[in-house]
Amino acid sequence: MNKLQALREQIHLTQEELAATSGISVRTIQRIEAGAVPKGHTLKSLANALGVNEAVILETTKAKQTYDFTLIKLINLSTLLFFIPFGNTVIPLLIMFLKKQINPITKQLISIQFIWGLLTVVLVLLSAFVKKWFEISSQLTVVVMLICLLVNLFIIIRNTISLDKQQQLYFKLSFSIL
Repeated sequence: MNKLQALREQIHLTQEELAATSGISVRTIQRIEAGAVPKGHTLKSLANALGVNEAVILETTKAKQTYDFTLIKLINLSTLLFFIPFGNTVIPLLIMFLKKQINPITKQLISIQFIWGLLTVVLVLLSAFVKKWFEISSQLTVVVMLICLLVNLFIIIRNTISLDKQQQLYFKLSFSIL
């Protein structure tokens, strides 16, 4: 709800009554309540009519965003369905878009899995080269893949626990790919 509308409703005025009291048109009041920022004479007139300081009208009221953490945990756990790099982002993306859970937390989850998939591919390719260069056991690539899989499993489980207890991610990036 817009601050002007909240102030107007607190003192039980209609838009028409506020327009008559302030000398500002009803259409202008409607625009301001829809999100336009009042300036100059309009701001002064509205503040006088409502009996408040101009700064009070300009304050933005931020509605606390609520998230469906059960669905977010499901999106996080759905990354376990595919153990192949980048496959672990397909199902979570589908759930995210189909259930309309496009928010900073789900974007972070997808970004983490995408980055981890990219890092896994790089590490597996590097292990193949290292194996040839240093004539190490032929099992090095399999070991690297297993370690990457276990680390990804840890990231997913740890984030799920943190979402459940603190409603925030334990592992997060300072940016989002989406």
